[in-house]
Amino acid sequence: MLADDLPTSRADLSGADLARVESVTAPTKDFSKPEDYETMQGGAGTSKKRANADAFSQASANITFEQQATFKLGNALFRKNWVSSPSSTQASDGLGPLFNERACQNCHLKDGRGRPPLGADGTTSMFLRLARAASNAEEQATIARHEALNFPDPVYGTQLQELAVPGLAGEGRMSVTYTEEPMTLGDGATVSLRRPAYSVTDLAYGPLDPATTLSPRLTPPMIGLGLVEQIHPADTLAHADPGDRDGDGISGRPNIVLDETTGKPALGRFGWKAQAASIRQQSADALATDIGISSPEAPRHWGDCTKAEPACLAMANGVQARLGDTEAPVPVMDLITFYAQNLAVPARRDVGGRQVLAGKRAFYEMGCVACHTPKFVTRRDTPDKAQAFQLIWPYSDFLLHDMGEGLADGQQVGDATGNEWRTPPLWGIGLTARVGGGHAFFLHDGRARNLIEAILWHGGEGTKARDRFAAADAATRAALIRFLESL
Repeated sequence: MLADDLPTSRADLSGADLARVESVTAPTKDFSKPEDYETMQGGAGTSKKRANADAFSQASANITFEQQATFKLGNALFRKNWVSSPSSTQASDGLGPLFNERACQNCHLKDGRGRPPLGADGTTSMFLRLARAASNAEEQATIARHEALNFPDPVYGTQLQELAVPGLAGEGRMSVTYTEEPMTLGDGATVSLRRPAYSVTDLAYGPLDPATTLSPRLTPPMIGLGLVEQIHPADTLAHADPGDRDGDGISGRPNIVLDETTGKPALGRFGWKAQAASIRQQSADALATDIGISSPEAPRHWGDCTKAEPACLAMANGVQARLGDTEAPVPVMDLITFYAQNLAVPARRDVGGRQVLAGKRAFYEMGCVACHTPKFVTRRDTPDKAQAFQLIWPYSDFLLHDMGEGLADGQQVGDATGNEWRTPPLWGIGLTARVGGGHAFFLHDGRARNLIEAILWHGGEGTKARDRFAAADAATRAALIRFLESL
């Protein structure tokens, strides 16, 4: 199935429903007041609880009492520290042998955004993905058939694992250095942008392949994932314009990937390059690669170990025959997936404030909404009615965009080129520092220390919007930032 085979219309809606959806999701032209239901940016599941450090850890408000118990069990697994094998805690062993962290929550800090390395604090919420592009026609055909996203380093696999179980050496250490680059805005104000440079030190198993590229990936927030999963593919593809037919400089593209939960190609939705089609697959890949835990969707008992690391492959795994044939069998994956699908989006704050509304107008007029699509209505035919027919405000089109050389990682991931990134959703972005204990780092590698720097790093298809922001007066820039902080 190629992009042309994906549905281009919504068969889940009647004609009357379709008209309602088109009306309610049309871009607003009235910035004098909030739009209807704008505060409830996660639909009926929006959390109205206090916007404190736990703002990203609340269950969807519209799940049932029984589902709340399932959510809590999933939360316990999300927080669980796995241990190395063999262990007396047989339902918890199987860690690694090579790994980046022991628990999902240790990377997704309070279900929020990770942070780049900070001195001795380590790198466990930002990883280096390792990959090379296709080198011959056969490999190119493999990617075209969606049978591979790219090709791993022959020794170190798909990700650098800095940690290892006792008796084994970790693979190496990420090293990042920054160069400060001043940028002068239209009114003479100066902003310093930090440009990162990445390398790997203390490699334990020999050199990296010369063709291997390094792509730093910050762990993203977990909120609203179940709603994103239920955006109809036709609504996402309606925003795609691969050849920039309308000449606006924006040419979003879908990443068509293999959904290993179904065995079929599908629309990529999750990850920095839209490389995962479902939450379950994204969770399985993270368990296997980040922690070294196998699941039915990713049955790699030794995680990311390669044939060039025989000592790793000789280690014990944590499969318990009485529990299943993987370390995280179906019941475990069901709970983790449900938890990830039902982390609520927090309610907007100060949605009708004068400065917030002025910033929203600027966000529209500068062209930010060309990629950061404000709203969608989810499918009617969802597996869980809690996500059905919900008006949501993610501020993303979930498509790939060329963001220019400044943000390029040079790493192909399926249909995504080394210059392309999926538009990240913006809901909850104003609570980043509150959830992250004061840390607020943005973009795929956390190079931006605040929202202003994040905007100014936009290049490629984001150049026009960035330049309009840079040329605006200080009051307009402040209003736009205040709007983002209200999300």
